[in-house]
Parts: sequence; structure tokens; C-alpha cells
Amino acid sequence: MEVVKGAMNQEKKWIRAIQKRSNEDAADQLVRKYYQEIYAFVFKQTIDQELAKDLTQEIFVSMLRSIYRYDGRASFRTWLYKIANARIIDYYRSKFYKENKHAPITSEELLEEPEDFVVDIEKKEEAQSVLDVLARFDQQHQQIVRQKIYAEQTFAEIAASLSIPESTVKSQYYAAIKRLREELKGERNE
Repeated sequence: MEVVKGAMNQEKKWIRAIQKRSNEDAADQLVRKYYQEIYAFVFKQTIDQELAKDLTQEIFVSMLRSIYRYDGRASFRTWLYKIANARIIDYYRSKFYKENKHAPITSEELLEEPEDFVVDIEKKEEAQSVLDVLARFDQQHQQIVRQKIYAEQTFAEIAASLSIPESTVKSQYYAAIKRLREELKGERNE
């Protein structure tokens, strides 16, 4: 318990140092603390290492630009996930994504270990289908599903981050999952 309190106190010190003095060392420490976690969250949703790196970088740039508005009402981690969710949703709504989501497979890629490649492609296509359908949902439903599945947060944590009742989070999550299943089933049958 003391270790957790110490880590939280250290995090608060870094945040204050950034807010008051634009302290670069504090910013580096804060980014280092959350980089792998946020990168993993983004990668699970994009299934593309380079894109995940780019989006993660953008998330931390956005975090540092807006940290002056962070008021501590929610935990910093929760606040950071709100930024990450918003950035991922923006990406999937972007013109760039819509124009490039079905990039052709190059012949060089086909020559690489075919068996592993085919399995990877099937997984990527399935995950991409889920992400494409999810991108059509309203922002709150997207956030709830992303935080539950990709960030592995509890309903209580999601409720706190969105400032809505836990029962609302649960009902919206299950409604979104049901709709996701139905739309994916419909797409497969077409």
C-alpha cells in the first residue's frame, strides 16, 4: 500500500512540476511511466506497430499540451485514457483511414513465411472488421467498448472516467456488444 501511495505522490509531483514550470524531466518520467501501457492499448486496436507508435506519440503530445487543464478530479491514468480513446476514435473517423484501410498486400509480404502470414492476415482482417464496425458507433459506446476490451478496465473504472453511473456503462456495453455481433454476423452473411 505504501508503494502505491509513493508512486501516486511521485506522479502528482511530476504533474505539478509540468504544470508550474514545464519541467522536461518530469514530463519524461510521466511519459515513461505510461508509454508501454498506452502503446499496448493502441496496438490492440490498430494491429499495426508503426501506426500504434505514431498514435501513441500523438496521444502523449496531446497529453503534454493539455496537462495544464488536468484538475485531478479523475485519476491521471483515467484522464490519459480519455485522451487516448478520443485520438483513436478520431483516427478511425479520419479521411486518411477511410481511404487507406484496404491497402493492397505487396508481393514481398506474400513471400514471407506463408503459413504465419496467412494466420496473421486472417487475425488482422477479423480485428479490422470489428474496428470498422465499432467506428460507426457513437463516441460514448466506442469509449466504453474500447476501455473494457482493450484497456481491460472494470465497469467502475469506466464509469468514473466517463462520469456516468456504472449501471449505464454496463447496459451500454452489453448493448454495444450485441449490436457489434449482429453487424459482424450480417457482414459475414453478405
